[in-house]
Amino acid sequence: MSAEGGLFVSAFVSATLAPGGSEVLLGYLVQSTPANWFSLVIIATIGNTLGSLTSYLLGRLGRRARSPEELMEGKHQWLIPKVQRYGVWSLLLAWLPLIGDAIPLLAGWFRFGMLSSSLLIFIGKFFRYLVIALTTLGIISQF
Repeated sequence: MSAEGGLFVSAFVSATLAPGGSEVLLGYLVQSTPANWFSLVIIATIGNTLGSLTSYLLGRLGRRARSPEELMEGKHQWLIPKVQRYGVWSLLLAWLPLIGDAIPLLAGWFRFGMLSSSLLIFIGKFFRYLVIALTTLGIISQF
């Protein structure tokens, strides 16, 4: 598997409920091949977005649960009213550690629109990976 393929898989897995961290791999690859930094950001963003959309689809399938509390199985219960309150916009925070995996899951359960959900997840994750790449390149530290 190529380095880019490994980054895609790492980003995909780390966006699901499985543990993982693609940020370190992205930083390493950006440092190793700085000329390709932007394409690496896009690859990581697409993989991570698709991983979050997997959680979103699992949330839609989880509608068999009688409540979002059942879907969350006791974890992050405080997040449910926040996602309800802020709606689809809460997906801009799907990149956050720990709670970021639960937000798309709840978005699927609440049946937020697929197109707007995809777009907002992509935007949030893109900016996270962009900051990681620019920090690795030393561009952010210049400000």
